[in-house]
Amino acid sequence: MSKDTTIHEERPWGSFTVLHDTKQCKVKTITVLPEQRLSYQSHEHRKEVWTCVEGQLTLIINDVEHTLNPGMNATIYPKDKHRAWNKTKEPVRFIEVQTGTYFGEDDIIRYNDDYGRDK
Repeated sequence: MSKDTTIHEERPWGSFTVLHDTKQCKVKTITVLPEQRLSYQSHEHRKEVWTCVEGQLTLIINDVEHTLNPGMNATIYPKDKHRAWNKTKEPVRFIEVQTGTYFGEDDIIRYNDDYGRDK
């Protein structure tokens, strides 16, 4: 059963909106504010594909830095340490498609967080 009711959440680094949520996948649009970054984290139960749609996204995967411009994407596998980082002065937006066995926000292991949310 699809739960396509839009859910929007604000975070210290920006916001995300859940566009599609089913047993098979979850799709979000994520906005990262200028000069902000998400926690350096991993997930046990899901793979994520990030597609940059606006701005220039810096992505760290297992300590390697990548730059995504609009139309470019990257795959993050379960247990990969990763972080989205906006090093620019303009908002960055990307689409995240999650696949796997569990998509809850509690499937986050944080290794570093600018906002004191380390576990």
